[in-house]
Amino acid sequence: MILNTVNESSEDFIPVYQPDLSGNEKKYVEECLDTGWISSIGRFVADFETELARRLNVKHAIAVSNGTVALHLALHCLDIGPGDEVIVPTFTYIASVNTIAQTGAKPVFVDCCSSDWLVDVKDVERKITPSTKAIMAVHLYGAICDMDRLRDCADRHGLVLIEDCAEALGSTLDGRSCGGLGRVGTFSFFGNKTLTTGEGGLVTTDDDALAERMRRVKGQGQSAHKRYWHVELGFNYRMTNICAAIGLAQLERLDDILERKRGIGAAYRQELGILPVDLQQPDVGVKRSEGYFGWLRVKSSEWLFSLLLPRESDREAVMQSMLNDGVETRPVFYCAHQLPMYEQDVIYPVSEDVSRRGISLPSYPSLSHAQVAKVTRSLAKALGQ
Repeated sequence: MILNTVNESSEDFIPVYQPDLSGNEKKYVEECLDTGWISSIGRFVADFETELARRLNVKHAIAVSNGTVALHLALHCLDIGPGDEVIVPTFTYIASVNTIAQTGAKPVFVDCCSSDWLVDVKDVERKITPSTKAIMAVHLYGAICDMDRLRDCADRHGLVLIEDCAEALGSTLDGRSCGGLGRVGTFSFFGNKTLTTGEGGLVTTDDDALAERMRRVKGQGQSAHKRYWHVELGFNYRMTNICAAIGLAQLERLDDILERKRGIGAAYRQELGILPVDLQQPDVGVKRSEGYFGWLRVKSSEWLFSLLLPRESDREAVMQSMLNDGVETRPVFYCAHQLPMYEQDVIYPVSEDVSRRGISLPSYPSLSHAQVAKVTRSLAKALGQ
């Protein structure tokens, strides 16, 4: 079913997302234009990488052109390829899976947990074979995977642990930022992300040799010491100075943006309390160690507030009803194992249930509490409450 559209130019229309560009974005972009540094060379790229490395508490932050190539660059430079298997949740954005296939490796799907909708570590353990080379932990909607158990699993089996943090910039586990919890982390800065550069991405690591190789490979494999001397297969995955300029301006206000988004998440949880919906629980899926009882280990960025409708609901009808009220929503991701190029005759019960019932609500930083209330009323009406 294709949703009929409404007048999105109306002042009353509430989109799923829109970026906050109210800081120095225009000023920094104009500096790029005035100086002529508009491609991948310029001060903003280096400044953006330095500030993100500091913010994420990692040794290396490497800016790239988008979040998908960030994943592919990491996988390629980890020498993952034909004959290898990479474990990945079937409930994820397709880039997590496509980039594995692009290396020639085989994506091996696992189910997710019903509480936080993230990778089920028990299923990971079951799917490990002699061909397994890596585990991809995908942090969806601002929640963080159970990295303690995944890291233990990876270490015991000699596997690489990769973090797909495309939706989790600003999220922390025990006060540590995602992106520094595995061997390598990747981020997306698409227009609907908590921090946006329009199009852009990032790879993070504490591994000096891996970082050096990723920097070389993202620039066509060119030697860092001899211009136009290309020492290995490379790609053009570089971020432009203009994108980095926007990102640096965004980074200056990231704490404020995160505070507002967490306030929106808290408002939704309060407003939705009376409705028969299931909410993502970012902390429940993380195994609580003794001594952590009583406080949350995961602090979500609340990137895109999402929920599960009642099982008897017609999701398309609910979304159309809300759109008629001027409220845009979007479905959560389809399971990768149900898509034509990866289709399997296997059941992943939790992932399929989440994928079938999930919708995402407006979650942009300038959303007011009055608008949150309007969204909630529209949802209640669509559910017949």
